[in-house]
Amino acid sequence: MKFTEKIKSFFTKSSAISEELFEDLTDLLVEGDFGASDAFQTAEILRERCKKEKINAPDELPLKLAELLEEELKKGAGPAAPLFEGVDSGENKLTIILLLGVNGVGKTTTAAKLAALYRDKYRRRPILAAADTFRAAAIDQLKIHGDRLGVRVVAHQHGGDPAAVVYDAVEAAQAGGGDLIIADTAGRMHTKSALVEELRKIDRVVMSRAADARYIKYLVLDATTGRNALAQAEIFHEAVAPQGVILTKYDSTAKGGVVFSLASGLHLPVVYICTGEKYGDIQDFDPHRYAREFAGIA
Repeated sequence: MKFTEKIKSFFTKSSAISEELFEDLTDLLVEGDFGASDAFQTAEILRERCKKEKINAPDELPLKLAELLEEELKKGAGPAAPLFEGVDSGENKLTIILLLGVNGVGKTTTAAKLAALYRDKYRRRPILAAADTFRAAAIDQLKIHGDRLGVRVVAHQHGGDPAAVVYDAVEAAQAGGGDLIIADTAGRMHTKSALVEELRKIDRVVMSRAADARYIKYLVLDATTGRNALAQAEIFHEAVAPQGVILTKYDSTAKGGVVFSLASGLHLPVVYICTGEKYGDIQDFDPHRYAREFAGIA
């Protein structure tokens, strides 16, 4: 059973608002990938609001929970600013997006989805940079995506210097080849020092060759890994301070509560959600819609 169906069933079957209901809700939120303290605090705030607003019917709780969760998302992380305001903004400033994350979260596919999204929606001219030189398959996969999309891919040989790949991608963009670079980086779980050093080299390239560019680091997380996603986020957040999160594989197996911990604990906004393997399976993160779906409101 999907978690949204489970929480909807929970409220439907509840006959009265009681202390036991809020205790059970806390357990259910933990099951939905909330942290224990976040789950307890959320249930407590909901209980206080029900008392204050004299809410006695359990069927009113899903909407109240959704409102509370939306507030927590906006308060904890704040709304993610749009990367591009629109196709007619006239802005042609070079933008460089670095995708971070461990192996298996879907960074390479996400890079292709972003290229298609920005090209089709905002008329950008993307260049894909195969800066994951640690894994030969990642380079080949990105080249396949580039061929399918008709997007240029800058790549070096397996084992090469990731910073050199970004350097060449910047050179290609400045030579008129594009106005958006999306770089796929290595997904092995680095030690903190190795991760920082590798990204510092890329930072130096960007600062020396494209100091005026908009430079953004997005952390890619797999929604199906639950609390492990938060553990990964904590490592990358401490090491390189990404500006936002892209949540992949948000399908029937994902519970989604980790998003609220990202907001409250790390103040990281989710920017996009990916739901499948097709290039169009990516959408802007909507806190209102997400909170309502999590609370079982379809």
